Amino acid sequence: MGGNKILFIGTGKMATAIAGGMTANGFEISGIGAFDISAKAAADFSAATGVKVETGNLEKVLAPADAVIIAVKPQQISEALQNNSALYRDKLLISIAAGIKISTLRELSGAVRIIRVMPNTPALVGEGASAWCASPETNEADMQLINRILSSIGTACRVEEKQMDAVTGLSGSGPAYVLDFIQALADGGVNAGLPRETATNLAVRTVLGTAKLMLESKRHPAVLRDEVTSPGGTTAKALAVLEKNSFKGTIIEAVLAAATRSAELGGK
Repeated sequence: MGGNKILFIGTGKMATAIAGGMTANGFEISGIGAFDISAKAAADFSAATGVKVETGNLEKVLAPADAVIIAVKPQQISEALQNNSALYRDKLLISIAAGIKISTLRELSGAVRIIRVMPNTPALVGEGASAWCASPETNEADMQLINRILSSIGTACRVEEKQMDAVTGLSGSGPAYVLDFIQALADGGVNAGLPRETATNLAVRTVLGTAKLMLESKRHPAVLRDEVTSPGGTTAKALAVLEKNSFKGTIIEAVLAAATRSAELGGK
């Protein structure tokens, strides 16, 4: 850690996942602090991560911090930043608040070194797919730090801020689409005669295994799909139904709809 102090403001599930990943991957607990006005959230965070949480005096833990991870809900961010703006100016500000732009974060906090992150819920099990963008004032050490933090909960990539709405539509909201797909696969299995538990387990393992196969083989999904598809066979018949019902087109529209909504919310 090099003596840097990282402070979480907000100790919900995502903050807990990030802090837990950090402590499991070489970050010293003594270099991490947290603040939350909710005693229950603070207790849960501390029990899960071993990190002490301040619930009364934010200034007390904010002043010595070098980097601050803002993990409150978007509607709470103004209060969290404006009330202590003088203390943020020389710190690295990392925000995981959905839709809040770097310009807004700068205006509210007075900070100039700002990184905006879009994590997703698989981070809760160390398989997150996060994307981040940064203000021009961030330095190499800041970028190394955010990559180290995010790699502790999965994988991360840097994008331009104008691409963050697309990230929200794809990986931010994407787990919900995948869960709907898993539910549909399982429902199909039940309709075909399988017990619910068996169908659900087969659906989950099929999605997990296919994703792992693609990652490890580094082959295009269409190539892997064609290897499963015999001419005139069962898979070909199923794919024809998906094509008839615009399966891929519907997914594309869903990602675009979520990205558009993200842009609308960010505009507010």
